[in-house]
Formats: sequence, C-alpha cells, structure tokens
Amino acid sequence: MTYGVPLGSVPPPHPGPNPQWAKQSPGFGDNGHRGHFGEQFIRMLAAAANIDAAQRDRDRVGVDWQLGHPGRPGRRRYPVIEAQVKCTSSPELYDDHIAFDMKAQHYNELAGRDYDIPRFLFLVLAPTDPVTWSDATAERLLLRRAAYWTCLHDQELVGVGTRARRVHVPRGNLLTAATLHDLFSPDFRAMVGVS
Repeated sequence: MTYGVPLGSVPPPHPGPNPQWAKQSPGFGDNGHRGHFGEQFIRMLAAAANIDAAQRDRDRVGVDWQLGHPGRPGRRRYPVIEAQVKCTSSPELYDDHIAFDMKAQHYNELAGRDYDIPRFLFLVLAPTDPVTWSDATAERLLLRRAAYWTCLHDQELVGVGTRARRVHVPRGNLLTAATLHDLFSPDFRAMVGVS
C-alpha cells in the first residue's frame, strides 16, 4: 500500500506566496474552482483526442460531459459516451487504485445498466495549491496532475439512507487521448445492453 504517495516523480515547485491576482480572485482554490478545473482538464484531453465534448446546460442526471466523434470507417457511426467529472486534491492512493467517496446520489447516477449510453466516472487529481494547477511557456501548456476513469455498470445502486459510497478507481485507468478513444469500445455498450 502506498497511501499518501503523491503522483508524479517530482512535486511541482511552489511559487511562494500566492500572486496578487490569485488573492484578488474570489473563490480561488475553493471546491467550485477545483471542480471547474477538473471539467476543463477533461475538455483539453478530449480536444487533444479530436473528440467532441458537449457540456450539459443543467446537471440533472449526473452527466457533466457527453463525448462523441464521427466514428471510424466500417464501424458504428457517431458513437457517444457520457461522463461525470470529479476533482480532488486529497486522493487516497493505493498500489492499484484510488479510493474516492461519492455522494450516494452521484454514485447511483452512474451505477447499474439502465442506460442507453455508457457512463463513466472521470476522477481528476489536482495539486493542493491551485497556483500549481497549470504552467505555461512559449513551448507548452502543462496541466497538473492526472485523470483516471472507471465504469460502474456492474455495481448495484445504494439504497435510501446511504449517504456515500466508496469507489475504487484503478490506477491503471489513466485517462489520455488514446485511452479516451478506448471508452467508445462496443464492450461498454454491451454492458448497458445497447448493441
């Protein structure tokens, strides 16, 4: 078990005291800011993968993004998946998974097979200090740290009275431009009974 071990070989440098612009930015580093960063992290991965990402106007059904692309010749056309995005700066890291506690309602919006479109949890891990979330130079834009995915189609819904459910997100499920395309596999459609 490697609980508490930070991701990446070297932690990002701390720039010292927060810059003036951060001090003057209402909500800088709060849960809303962190959540927005997580959602945009996913948008950047989707853009790099040439996948369309449409954000829901209203989050009534536990979906932050609907992702799709035209499909490949000879395959299913216009495949679509949906994702709920969570972002944390205090992950519980183990050798093979990340433990993450979800509100029961959010968990139930992903669990089970009663969906027409495959759904996933995307868990974005961000540094504690929001000043280090990104670093830009003339050559590159670096976003810290990483995103992981899991599918809850084989999980049972939790009952009334349950407040939260712990989810184990495999550390092998690193979300990249390439692995994002893998989530459009027919295997996930089959899990929810869509051919």
